[in-house]
Amino acid sequence: MDAQVLQQPRRTTLAILTHQDKTRIFRGNLDNFIDLIRTGKEHHVDVYVMTTKSFNLSEKHAVGYTYNTASKSWKKKRMPLPHVIYNRIPYRKFELLPEVQQVIQTCLRHNQIRFFNPSFFNKWTLFEWLNQSAATRAIIPATQKLTSSEDLEKLLQAHSFLYLKPIRGKAGKGIMRVTKLASKDGSEEPRPYELSVQSKSKSLIYRYPSVSQLWPHIQQMMGNKEYIAQQGIPLAKFRQRPFDLRVLVQKNGKGLWTVAGVGARRAGKHSITTHVPRGGSIDNPAKLLLSAFGPLDARRIMARVRKTALLAAKQIEQACGHQLGEMSMDLGVDVNGNIWFFEANSKPMKFDEPLIRRRSLNNLIRYSIYLSRSKRGKARSIRRLQGDGRRVIAENRRL
Repeated sequence: MDAQVLQQPRRTTLAILTHQDKTRIFRGNLDNFIDLIRTGKEHHVDVYVMTTKSFNLSEKHAVGYTYNTASKSWKKKRMPLPHVIYNRIPYRKFELLPEVQQVIQTCLRHNQIRFFNPSFFNKWTLFEWLNQSAATRAIIPATQKLTSSEDLEKLLQAHSFLYLKPIRGKAGKGIMRVTKLASKDGSEEPRPYELSVQSKSKSLIYRYPSVSQLWPHIQQMMGNKEYIAQQGIPLAKFRQRPFDLRVLVQKNGKGLWTVAGVGARRAGKHSITTHVPRGGSIDNPAKLLLSAFGPLDARRIMARVRKTALLAAKQIEQACGHQLGEMSMDLGVDVNGNIWFFEANSKPMKFDEPLIRRRSLNNLIRYSIYLSRSKRGKARSIRRLQGDGRRVIAENRRL
């Protein structure tokens, strides 16, 4: 009996890393943290919150915060050093602070504690990573850094409309759309250019006779932020409104990438994006695909969406060189049923769909258990990744 007890696996301890706050205990989605702590208890995993300010791995114990459900309050206390640290620092500006970067580097170098999702993604870097593989290169729209009116004009010669996106943007903030309008009545005058600027729930529209006259307005809107210009994709629609798919991809208790769920977001009546904070709405992906493509193609497309998301996640992790445990992706389906990658987020917001939400919490805890019991090192197979990629390309071409 004693021998059996000694062979039981150790209890995993997971720390959620976030940033301190002057007006409340710490930053981040506290409800999300509470849900993770509760799910951890269901799996016999000790979960607590650790701030960058009180971060210290050189002692025998860590300073952490636990949540008391009965009193609905947080309590600061000494906790066991974590086996795994999950990065949920909520904003780039915090993550880029020198003292926070020092914390992240300490986590990455630690030879016993496992650390995953070390930083936010950069939109331009994401496309560079995906361009490294022929398989994932096939699913990304034409994209380049936006630095001059020449960049803009060159892309507009090849594509009828473009999206301009801040490289470090979030939730659709700062996105613009440029459309090359068709000439009227056979006129040989240069096509007018339409600029749509997204506000919270609507878009403001401006028209210019030339790119050179349009460019100063775009520069003004960009300010000092870096932008990319991206080929516009004619998305499938439901009731005249474009939609795209939000895919949550996570590793499971075996350390393998899985699709936790697929949601759909439909553009608002006066929106140029599908982001909910910009006027978009949550919808059912199966319903939208069925309406746009019919039952047989809808099922095929959904299967390809899942395969594409897994392929992209593997390529992103391989190219970035760090341990990742989850990411959300925006994938588009064009009017011909082709799948396109738009962006990925290494700090996914909470999915509102109850089933996806529950699965996501369980995956995070099970993956943490897996990490706590596995050795360091990359166990992925490059050949398998390349094989998956060739299949996705072939399936995209068949539809």
